[in-house]
Amino acid sequence: MIALVVLVGAAGVWAFSAFRGGPEPAADFAGPGGATVVVAVQPGDTAEQIAGEMADKGVTASSAAFYEAALQNSAITAVQPGYYRLQEGLPAADAVATLVDPAARVGQIQIAEGRQLHDTTDVNTGAVRKGIYTLISEASCAVGDGVPCVTYQQLDEAGAGDPAELGVADWARDAVSRVPDRDRQLEGLIAAGTWNVDPSASPAEMIRQLVTESAELYESTGLLETGANSGLDPYQVLVAASLIERESLPQDFAKVARVILNRLAIGQKLEFDSTVNYALDTTEVATTDVDRGTVTPWNTYASEGLPATPICSPGVGAVQAAENPEPGNWLYFVTINAQGDTLFTDNYQTHLDNIQKVEGGFLDSGR
Repeated sequence: MIALVVLVGAAGVWAFSAFRGGPEPAADFAGPGGATVVVAVQPGDTAEQIAGEMADKGVTASSAAFYEAALQNSAITAVQPGYYRLQEGLPAADAVATLVDPAARVGQIQIAEGRQLHDTTDVNTGAVRKGIYTLISEASCAVGDGVPCVTYQQLDEAGAGDPAELGVADWARDAVSRVPDRDRQLEGLIAAGTWNVDPSASPAEMIRQLVTESAELYESTGLLETGANSGLDPYQVLVAASLIERESLPQDFAKVARVILNRLAIGQKLEFDSTVNYALDTTEVATTDVDRGTVTPWNTYASEGLPATPICSPGVGAVQAAENPEPGNWLYFVTINAQGDTLFTDNYQTHLDNIQKVEGGFLDSGR
């Protein structure tokens, strides 16, 4: 007889079918466990698929043993899609106990809005902000048993490879192929958010997975259909969104999007300090005259138009603002304090007056 047992959790992924009535118990290991292995739980996986993965990786002696043990542990309902560190040759009950332990979760990366591929340094404090490649490298170090971490340098080298092989979407591929600095060609194409990567994968495989899944996220915002609202192609929308992310707070995203479009429409330089900082791998509120005068593919003080690439990974909110800018005729804006209060105008003299309202020291350079 076949009995269907469904375990329902608020965010779980499990549905179990257990086979009863057989005269022999399911094959099981006695332990102790052996070498470390990484097991994947994919979104939508059934119990059969997950238990099969356990048996295929040699974690349990049989999928049936894992079924039986899972039915005895209610915490199994909370297991989320992702990657988990287990050992070969575990008793099924131990395998289930390990899987439900939060410490077993590996390969999870949290990328904040505004993060760049490479590490950056704050000019004022000297603090180093970890880049996406560093975050991936750290996530790859969780496997254990002497398995080497994927290094920052390996990821940087892999990220300079062929765009198509790295999963770059069709709508971005031509622009990416023209990026003058291959090390920066994937900037903005790994989206902000929480991601799961296989820590035992190669650098190129990790990057391809993240770039592919990020493209799906961006496209879900309407990226491919909203060009009529902005006059920009999808890649340009992403570039604009990265500027919005770095130059403003969420309450002003849509207004800053309009400033960008208004300036582009009349051939006025964007003149964003964030684009100067980007080429320097530094961060500061204000930049120096020398840096603003240095021509780079990103410096919007020195050149008209958008930068060659996004300058960071924008959040969904910034992307949506670039897709749907707020109506208005603004050409200038200035943030006047650390709380983010920002003044907008279409008049340059008014803009100069607004600059005088900036709180003392807020726009000082760190150099």
